[in-house]
Amino acid sequence: MAGKNGFITLEEALSLDRDQVRALHQEYLNAGLVTLLKLLDFDRRFVRAEGVRLWDSEGREYLDFLGGYGSLNTGHNHPRVIAAVEAVRQLPNLLQASLSPLAGALAKNLAAVAPGDLKRSFFCNSGAEAVEGAVKLARIATGRTKLIYTENSFHGKTMGALSVTGRHKYQEPFRPLVAACQAIPYNDLAALEEALHPKDAAAFIVEPIQGEGGINVPAPGYLKEAKRLCAKHGTLFIADEIQTGLGRTGRMFACEHEGVEPDILCLAKSLGGGVMPIGAYIATDAAWKKAYGSLDRALLHTSTFGGNAWACAAAIAALAVIIEEDLPRQAAEKGDYLLRKLGELKATSPLISDVRGRGLLIGVEFAEKKKGFAHKFAFGLLDKLAEEYLGSLVAGELLNRHRVLTAYTLNNPNVIRLEPPLGVGFAEIDYVLGALAEILERNRSFLGLAVSGVKSTLRIRGKAEEKR
Repeated sequence: MAGKNGFITLEEALSLDRDQVRALHQEYLNAGLVTLLKLLDFDRRFVRAEGVRLWDSEGREYLDFLGGYGSLNTGHNHPRVIAAVEAVRQLPNLLQASLSPLAGALAKNLAAVAPGDLKRSFFCNSGAEAVEGAVKLARIATGRTKLIYTENSFHGKTMGALSVTGRHKYQEPFRPLVAACQAIPYNDLAALEEALHPKDAAAFIVEPIQGEGGINVPAPGYLKEAKRLCAKHGTLFIADEIQTGLGRTGRMFACEHEGVEPDILCLAKSLGGGVMPIGAYIATDAAWKKAYGSLDRALLHTSTFGGNAWACAAAIAALAVIIEEDLPRQAAEKGDYLLRKLGELKATSPLISDVRGRGLLIGVEFAEKKKGFAHKFAFGLLDKLAEEYLGSLVAGELLNRHRVLTAYTLNNPNVIRLEPPLGVGFAEIDYVLGALAEILERNRSFLGLAVSGVKSTLRIRGKAEEKR
């Protein structure tokens, strides 16, 4: 497998089979992740992607209803995004001792579509970096240190972003985290007002819809009143639209459903058109000038790769595609249809406990509703397993039996997300609905689903072994 100097060439890497890829990851990357993906048979090798479709090395076709965790609003390998990157391939990609015309154009375009007075952008490479920059700006602009965030939230896993991510599992191994970060319940205005009352909070950071928390939609009016309370107490309102932004929920930004105008807005994921990594935060002119408006502060927060030519070209094209193909409207119409049909399915299935979301950011939550003899015999073990693995079992069945790619949400593993590219067709939505209905009709309990999942995985592995 290794050539001269022990290196694997690009050509050799592209021709590696599934076992070879698995061995490399086992030896040189995250062995635990290899085990997890292998258990669910999620470690297959995909070799082609277009729009909402994937193809594996065996020539099998799949529907992608995971959508890169919200990174593929424009779909896989959109030709206009690819063409934009190709058009700038001769330009200097990294040239910090200059001003990039592409970064300038992208910043102007973002200001044109962003809500309210959001104007000044900072470009980076990921959502976590966007959050890092946003909370730093809030602290320097206000002169305050406290950061308020919500329980069950997800803002990233770098130290600053992790400090305002509301799940103890991710935080505990890395304490002490950034000081003066306070968690409050999501969708709880009284708790927010209490936290804001001392007037020492630099920012309140919130997802308009909690993504990794399980696709949790707040009560109507929550975001609007939260913004009002922040303004009353001199605290900046940061909207984390990394997953909800750029058309995903049926509007260009999810906070627009309530007419909310953030002081800072974080973006990433689909900003790069599913082709290039790029993140950004956008701030009001007033907040930016307080933070970085003087010469001695202009270089306090920078990024080597932020705003590079290839990434900005992809983002300019992606924004144009989102607007010209009217993807927010498509997400609204298709999301309403999918939510309605899932609600009908919930009424007939004992395993679905809830369906929620907005646009094409939809969560289906699974839970055992009946405890029979098998549960008592297992001394509650099945209850424990059902609490943690129902979502992954359904996702496994969708992939292994129906070739539909989904995944559970990080903070709530019993919720599978349905988050396809926004150009997905109604026929493709109907296929996924039919696949889910078939799985739930055939499996009326956790035990049945677990047995079925094991059989599916063994059947597929057996066929793979026969071909070797």
